[in-house]
Amino acid sequence: MTTDAFQRNRENFCYRHPDRQSFVLCQRCLRTICPECQTQAAVGVVCPECLKAQQQTQSPAQKKAQRRWSRQPRAVAVSDTRPLVTYAIMGITALFYLIALIPGFGDQVSTMLGFFAPALYPELSGVFQPWRVFTVALVHSGIWHVGLNMLALWLIGRSLEPLLGRWRFLTLYLLSTLGGSVAVALLSFLTPVVGASGAIFGLFGALLVIGRHIGANITGIAIILGINLVIGFIPGFNVSWQAHVGGLVTGALVGLIFTRTRSPKRRMLQIWLLVAVAAGLIGLLLLPPILYW
Repeated sequence: MTTDAFQRNRENFCYRHPDRQSFVLCQRCLRTICPECQTQAAVGVVCPECLKAQQQTQSPAQKKAQRRWSRQPRAVAVSDTRPLVTYAIMGITALFYLIALIPGFGDQVSTMLGFFAPALYPELSGVFQPWRVFTVALVHSGIWHVGLNMLALWLIGRSLEPLLGRWRFLTLYLLSTLGGSVAVALLSFLTPVVGASGAIFGLFGALLVIGRHIGANITGIAIILGINLVIGFIPGFNVSWQAHVGGLVTGALVGLIFTRTRSPKRRMLQIWLLVAVAAGLIGLLLLPPILYW
């Protein structure tokens, strides 16, 4: 879709604020609504008009129950648009970093949670530890490593998470982490890896695709991404460029799926495409035994 076509399609903008772009739909009327117009309900977010209609159709028993359990009838607003998933990931990652600083325990954390491809193949290493493809994003090699990754997560997440929604953002982060681990298994089988760089590059990739789709200026993002990608190929920096490339490609693919399947009619298609991406990445993990022994 071209930028002009995107601008002409009113479904890409909040129906109450036509100048505000959004990817979030009211779960009752399925119209696009911006963060200011979103109110959390039992089935997801609803727009102000649907919320008013819902309150007007409440039975006397429902109104009585609502008065009983709250001082004033109201729903929990989502107008603050806080990137709660981003904050949760940052908090959990920081917690694991602090745990790794405990004397005599830190090495065990890195050993059990860092990604080491042979640990996925019992016939080679004698163990089967599949959690490593995701837990690699929780452990880091130092304060600068975790600090820069979490800074990048905060900078991207506070914009991308409200745009996608919390579950889509979490799915993007996890699939990007998986993509980075798969790339390491395929391209650098015996190299131990730690860090959330694969996931971060996945967020960059999705942001580029989505930004391009909505007509945003992505030049600055592309420059920053290019610089960080090149650094991974410079000898002496001890950076896993394989994880960067794997996360970037996976994130861009997931971002493309989000942009092409955002209409309500394509909701199930979006879910199945995301499942296919996950299945494809897992399927690629069947190749290292063929390639390396």
